[in-house]
Amino acid sequence: MYRCQSHQLTVELLSRDIKNSEPECFSVKITGSVLTLWSYFRGKLGRYPPWPGKIVSPPKDLKKPRGKKCHFVKFFGTEDHAWIKVEQLKPYHAHKEEMIKINKGKRFQQAVDAVEDFLKKAKGKEQPVKDDPHFHHFLLSQSEKVSRNIMISTNLPLIVQVTGSTSIQAADSTAINGSITPTDKRIGFLGLGLMGSGIVSNLLKMGHIVTVWNRTAEKCDLFIQEGARLGRTPAEVASMCDITFSCVSDPKAARDLVLGPSGVLQGIRPGKCYVEMSTVDPETITELSQVITSRGGRFLEAPVAGSQQLSNDGMLVILAAGDRTVYEDCSSCFQAMGKTSFFLGEAGNAARMMLILNMVQGSFMATIAEGLTLAQATGQSQQTFLDILCQGQMASTFVDQKCQNILQGNFKPDYYLKHIQKDLRLAISMGDMANHPTPMAAAANEVYKRAKALDQSDNDISAVYRAYIH
Repeated sequence: MYRCQSHQLTVELLSRDIKNSEPECFSVKITGSVLTLWSYFRGKLGRYPPWPGKIVSPPKDLKKPRGKKCHFVKFFGTEDHAWIKVEQLKPYHAHKEEMIKINKGKRFQQAVDAVEDFLKKAKGKEQPVKDDPHFHHFLLSQSEKVSRNIMISTNLPLIVQVTGSTSIQAADSTAINGSITPTDKRIGFLGLGLMGSGIVSNLLKMGHIVTVWNRTAEKCDLFIQEGARLGRTPAEVASMCDITFSCVSDPKAARDLVLGPSGVLQGIRPGKCYVEMSTVDPETITELSQVITSRGGRFLEAPVAGSQQLSNDGMLVILAAGDRTVYEDCSSCFQAMGKTSFFLGEAGNAARMMLILNMVQGSFMATIAEGLTLAQATGQSQQTFLDILCQGQMASTFVDQKCQNILQGNFKPDYYLKHIQKDLRLAISMGDMANHPTPMAAAANEVYKRAKALDQSDNDISAVYRAYIH
């Protein structure tokens, strides 16, 4: 089995000892944003707009699918790969303008930019190869043939027109498909904070019917202008909608939203779905799951890993657990708001995983801030420290952006400091209940508490830096 993480989906290829007969190109079934081994069937993935890519070598342990001749292709602008049939590949330059006319999305433009950047860097380095065996799939159309004496390098970009059954190992449903078919279910959304606002905006952009509610009603106005409907109370939203999502600040807010006056519970009827996206403790999830299901409702937790910017870009990572059928019903919603999703089993597991992830992130951010201030205290250039850090194994967009913001004194919230401190506190408590030590998280938590005492609660998590300089 070969497993690859996607820009939008996770796909597991079927090994050759599957009891069913082997599909021509490892056809799979899409369930939510995750393609899994047990949901396999012979299905067609439909017709997609053309997308730029290039032939690359597949992993050594990945066997080539049987049937028609295929090549392993990487899609530009994504981390996605797929086995693509030869008749679906065309030379990039000859069909570039045609492709651009068809595709107008932001991610497609990013893919084109990636191609052009690739060509600039490759100019003068690549030498054409005669009789390249891989060139025979560069067809100007499905009926035209290519002469064997054309010279081309396998690293030149190409255009992929995906039709029919294809083995997509890391298929980005918005990058490759160019669009999402929204569910016809009525969607409710409660909580329009840093994360919720971006999520709702993407749901609306992808054509979902969304009813919104927020404790501060003025925040709903922008989304009403974008086509959302207004719910007067959480109970009304839950009663009007088939699936109601919530994304609020902490366990108390999550409980109050469901159990409080005019809360969600009053609008739950048999078959209604409730999806808790807030980062809370497993005990809160268990309680909410029990009260929702006691009314005949269906419950899913789906906290998200990311930031305001990733929420706006529809690039969150969704961790789901609970009722799997709800997870599947939320497929188009999760595709609209995130780049990938994971189903983790019974309710509470997603909360546990989310707290662990945020514990690591919070501790890491505190350590980076400590390093920056120690560099300054010992007469070292903070910018040079960052430059060196970003050339090493810890290099990441997260490190670069947070450090640059610190050096610029920009602490505009992308993820609230008060929320990461809350997550550290909950993770430490979870460790206590499991009789597992969390000394690093405990130390980081104290630093964030000091930052909160310095009025940094509503700033970005990078404002933990200020705990070291005051």
